[in-house]
Amino acid sequence: MPTSNPRLPRAAVIREVGLRDGLQSIATILSTERKREWIRAAHAAGQREIEVGSFVPARLLPQLADTADLVNYAKTLPGLFVSVLVPNLRGAESAIASGADLMIVPLSASHAHSLANLRKTPDEVVAEVARIRAARDAAGAKTLIEGGVGTAFGCTLQGEVAADEVLRLMQALLDAGADRVSLADTVGYADPAMVRALFEQALKIAGERLWCGHFHDTRGLGLANVYAALELGVSRFDACLAGIGGCPHAPGASGNVATEDLAYMLGSMGIATGMDIGQVLALRARVADWLHGETLHGTLWRAGLPRTFIPETLAA
Repeated sequence: MPTSNPRLPRAAVIREVGLRDGLQSIATILSTERKREWIRAAHAAGQREIEVGSFVPARLLPQLADTADLVNYAKTLPGLFVSVLVPNLRGAESAIASGADLMIVPLSASHAHSLANLRKTPDEVVAEVARIRAARDAAGAKTLIEGGVGTAFGCTLQGEVAADEVLRLMQALLDAGADRVSLADTVGYADPAMVRALFEQALKIAGERLWCGHFHDTRGLGLANVYAALELGVSRFDACLAGIGGCPHAPGASGNVATEDLAYMLGSMGIATGMDIGQVLALRARVADWLHGETLHGTLWRAGLPRTFIPETLAA
């Protein structure tokens, strides 16, 4: 049945990030053809936003060495909005050349995590975004820039991350030329009250330019945190098929909320996603076979859809 909560959006978008956030965190290297199959099946299931990879040196992340090829392939699928992650100007130039619709520049609000993960301070990342914006505009490209503020709720290296610092950096990203910003619970520290408090303040600053919520399920609160953001009107969320992924600086961290679990929760509440959950579960089974031996997460695949589940609509 549709939700009776007037604060919840009628439709939401799930951006699949398993092909980047998930695959970069595990040992198995999927072939390009397998990844194309994943993209094709996700699109057939109704998914319309997919992060297909990252433009980083292949010697650092061989799992993502075929990102340009995947962008080219994904752009052939009708209505698919294709995003990539870029850590710096060089990666951004590759993203622009590939024709990606959006490039995500990660910024960690934790100074310690930023140095460990990117070898830059947060403010140096902001300066890099300004250079990326200048290069994008000079090229006459339409690729959007999203500044992703990570460790927004705390950090395994630094501990507390002040909300004022998160908001300062988010504003700085917008001032530097980011078209969109997002908030990420990189290490799974958030709870729904924390999400509500920070997103309320972030929305006052960014409004509709606050593009996405990125929640990890490290401590089992991923879906609860999504719900807290939904109540504020946030309607786009990152998710990983089978909950793969994690953070190298968060020992034991699981990945994002599982795509299939999130699609089920939204559909059960009558929030349209445009996704056929049966097809998503079938794709999860195929990916699980490809990733045999890797640790997977999620719960819907164990029990399946309840007999009473009738999605209100497939049109997001």
